[in-house]
Amino acid sequence: MIVTAFTAAAVYVATGIDYLVILILLFSQIEKSNQIKHIWVGQYIGTVIIIGASLLVALGVANFIPQQWMIGLLGLLPLYLGIKIWVKGEEDEDEGNILSLFSSGRFNQLFITVTFIVLASSADDFSIYIPYFTTLNMMEIIVAIIVFLIMVGVLCLISYRLASLDFVSDKIEKYKRWIVPIVFIGLGIYIMFENGTFNALISLIS
Repeated sequence: MIVTAFTAAAVYVATGIDYLVILILLFSQIEKSNQIKHIWVGQYIGTVIIIGASLLVALGVANFIPQQWMIGLLGLLPLYLGIKIWVKGEEDEDEGNILSLFSSGRFNQLFITVTFIVLASSADDFSIYIPYFTTLNMMEIIVAIIVFLIMVGVLCLISYRLASLDFVSDKIEKYKRWIVPIVFIGLGIYIMFENGTFNALISLIS
């Protein structure tokens, strides 16, 4: 079980490190204490959905993971958020809380937006979790899931601590009108590109 725990931790680090920059950006923009909870909850909900779907597929209970290019469509969300922040920043330099833009409009709860960002970045997770779960027995699966959930908390805590460092938060605060939109627009394009979404859409159109 110890080997399973260490292996599960390594698997999560391999897939979860992608979220580190996003979480640091989100935590660095916190101005209300309840926003911390929303980020944690969103990260946990997204991870639980990914784990649950991967486990069902690995066990042969379901086969509902959509084609990879369809998962890439979720990249439209961070792309939209990045453009929205860029435009709003240009319109109103006094808009102090970027997280308020994340939780406005259709996604009126911040944790929902965070959940969708996690799911949008999940293609690599599925490709690793599904074959990984097929190698485990039921007890090992339970241990792995517990470790994953612990590691989510560790990732959030590390991200929060890094975002709290003065030199990190100061730099992000100084250049947030550029850093945040560029990161999210880049993330959206990367997600769609990596999942072959652009090629699939071009094929459908042509």
